[in-house]
Formats: sequence, C-alpha cells, structure tokens
Amino acid sequence: MKIRKITALAASITMLAGFASCSSKSVGKIEGADGPAEKTTAADATTAPVTTTTGESETTTVPQSAGAKGNIYDAKGHLLVSTSEDGKRRVFADEYAVSFANILTTMSEGYDTAFEDILTKTSPSGSPQAIKLTLDGDVQNQIYSYMESNNIVGAAVVLRTDGSIMAQVSYPSYDPNAVADQKYDEDLAWGDVGNKAFSNYEPGSCFKIMSEVISDKHGVYSLHDDGTWDFGNDHPIVNWDHETNKASYPMERSLSSAFINSSNIFFAKAFDNIGEDAVLSDLKTIFHFGADDSDDIKCDFGVLSNNIEIEDVDDLRRSAFGQSKVLTCPIFLTALGREAVFGDMVTPFVLKDIVDSSDPNTKIGDGSKAYDVIASIPPECRDNLLNGMRGVGSDIGVYVAGNYSFYAKTGTAEGWRGDYLYITGCAKNNSDNGSQTYENYDNYGETGSYVVVMEIQNPADHGFEFASQSAGLYNGIMNIVAGK
Repeated sequence: MKIRKITALAASITMLAGFASCSSKSVGKIEGADGPAEKTTAADATTAPVTTTTGESETTTVPQSAGAKGNIYDAKGHLLVSTSEDGKRRVFADEYAVSFANILTTMSEGYDTAFEDILTKTSPSGSPQAIKLTLDGDVQNQIYSYMESNNIVGAAVVLRTDGSIMAQVSYPSYDPNAVADQKYDEDLAWGDVGNKAFSNYEPGSCFKIMSEVISDKHGVYSLHDDGTWDFGNDHPIVNWDHETNKASYPMERSLSSAFINSSNIFFAKAFDNIGEDAVLSDLKTIFHFGADDSDDIKCDFGVLSNNIEIEDVDDLRRSAFGQSKVLTCPIFLTALGREAVFGDMVTPFVLKDIVDSSDPNTKIGDGSKAYDVIASIPPECRDNLLNGMRGVGSDIGVYVAGNYSFYAKTGTAEGWRGDYLYITGCAKNNSDNGSQTYENYDNYGETGSYVVVMEIQNPADHGFEFASQSAGLYNGIMNIVAGK
C-alpha cells in the first residue's frame, strides 16, 4: 500500500469522490451496504478458542485449519482478527473492532491486505501463519475513546524509540463486522472514516523542524522580520502574531526565536537565501523528504510518500513553513519527531513477530527490523533544534512525569479542506539512549520514550485558531501513553 498523494489541483475531485459520501458515525451500519451480515465472533472459528493465563494476562487464541487466513494479534497477544468457520469472512474481535478498523481491514486497505502474503502461508503446525503487531490494543482503545469523547476528528500516532508504532488511531472509525461486503471500499479507505494517520496534507509549521536544521546548516542565524512580507501580489507572507503583537515588529529575529515563536517570515527568507537546489538536497539527504519515488520511505505496512513541488520562488518560500505544495502525513511526523530528538530517523514498522495462529507466543519468524536508520541530522545542528523544541514544549504547557523531558513543535496548516492543527512532540525518557532493544514491550515505559503526533481536522468545533491552543487535548493523549 502506498500512501495517497493529494495535490491542490486534485482537491475538488478528492472532496467529491473520496470524502463526501461515507457516514461520519464512529460505530454502526455503514451507509450504502446491503445491511450488516449476521455478526460473527471469535468463538465461531473452526474450533473453540483456547484461553491461557500467564500471570495477570489472559490471551485468547483461535486455532484455524490449513488454508484459512492467519490471525492478527496485538503486542500483548490479544486477538484482533481471525477467520470465520466457513472461511468467507474476517472476524474482528468486538473489543478492538472499531478502534482498529481503518488500519486493519481489507475494506480500508489496511494491514490485513499489507501482510496477506504472510497470513496465507502455512506454519509448521499446519495452522496458517499469524502476525503479532507492535501496536498495543488497550492504548489504541483508550486513545480512540478519548478522541471520541472529546470530538477530536483526526489522528493520533505514537512511535517508540526503536521505530515501532504503539498506536495509530484515526477518528471516526466504523464497525467492520457490520459491513456486508468485506472487499476494498474507496470510501472506507479514503473517506470520512478512512485512516487519517496515513493520509497526506500540509503539515504547517511542524515542517519548521526541518527548516530550522537547514537554516542552521547554512549559517542563517539572524534575519530582519517585519511580521509581514508583501510582494505586491495580494498574497503576503504573514506571521501568526502579526496583528496581536504589532509592537514587537520590526525586529532582528534570531534562529532560536524564529523556531520557538514560529516565524513564517524568518524561514521563508532563509529558504529564499539558501536557494531551491540546496533546500531540496538537504530535505532529501537529511530527512528523506522529497517528491521522487527514491525519497519514499518503505515501511512494512506500506510506503510513506512525501511531496514537495517548487514551481516558483513563492513555492520555495511558503514551503519553509509547511504550506504551498508540501504534503505529508502524521506517521511521517512521528519519524521526524524521533529524528529531531535522537538525531536519527528510523523506519516506522508494525510487524513484531510472525507467529502460529494456534498460539501467538509461538514465534516462527522475525518481524521487521528495529532501529532501521535512514537519515540523520548533522551532529553540529542537533543542539540548537533540541533547545528550540524544548522551548516550544515549555511554552505550550504540556507536562510529563519527572523521568521524561518534553520536546515539541506545533503546526497550523491552511489548506483546501480548512485548517488542520498538529502537535509533534516527544516525551523522552531520561534513561533512553536511543539504542535499547526490546524482546517485548512489557516494561518499555521504564526506559523508553514516546513520540506522539496529534492531528485535529475540526479545530473550529473547539474554538481553536492555532495549534498551541490544542495543547490541553494533546496532554490528555500523552497522559494515556506515558501512563500518568
């Protein structure tokens, strides 16, 4: 599966075809279906489920006959997906069905499709191969419920230090067991209930994580900032506070001030001075970000395809603050946040182990590679970025436990579907050196860090104009993740 690139030229078509007709309800019958099929549960599989207890944890497994499609489990061994007795339907565990639907199902072009080659092979026991994911079903559910109760239309992605995805939530979702025809469906994949975590859009000022490093690399540390930059074409570049903070302008702006206070003018002028060729080269080599297929990030669940198009100098300037023809997705932003804090970008992944469908604890094959480094920030450019992200984290008022340090960048994106708000943040465990290995994630919180990206697609419903105003909602997600 390759992430869909949506350009401004295709926006009107996309809105009409991909975003208009699907119900926005989070649970229930899907509009346009012939009615829900008779609901099947995990207990209807070929043989009775077997429940095993290890300590305080219970794991339910569903043995299946050869030829069936293998099960999907979460990182704790909780059953997420199995196959019905007649082999005609995939069965989604009731407890996790809705929160996982738009990232797992064939209807939404999810993991059930991405890992089909593995799931259709036979294991040594005669049962089909199954997969254990890196995602934590309980955290996934908690974040989904939090987003539902707070009406956060959008996405939340949690990445561990090693590149494994802990949670990938997109709200609203749907009940996959209520869909009559479990074939790929364009609306379910890319409509209102589609996977927003894997869908491209302008990132707004979260892009300035990259702009700051590029400016630092080229020695751009101070520039004149009037608060507005007028080219005489009725489309000036403005800072978010140019009206509310007029007394501060004009000023000589430092790179640190530009990042912490999110100056569009500074970074637009920086890119203008550095030039298109150098900017595109640095984006490619330092951040694996570009428009060519060679810049794509090949994850085990699909391909992250970022986009940047520079047709004129205006595009170059506006790209510096994540606008114009710049597109990316929340999953990439977690990888970017990881690189910002630890210095290296690693490939995001979700396949923990290949296991036997009769027992998720019987490993029969390796999962994806952890710590797969694909890009790095020059060592001499890391401290300035970290200090800036520490400053943003402090300014927006997100608090983490004493064993963590918090780093962040906010972003407000103005696009064809309205404003989207982003916070890319990392709760860095003070014991995390960025290289620990984990057989499982049971005790991950003792030493591990969490990169958390929240995207809000309905800021007007909350009365928000800027991403910093959503920090309270973001703090709630961070509390779920960090357990505080």
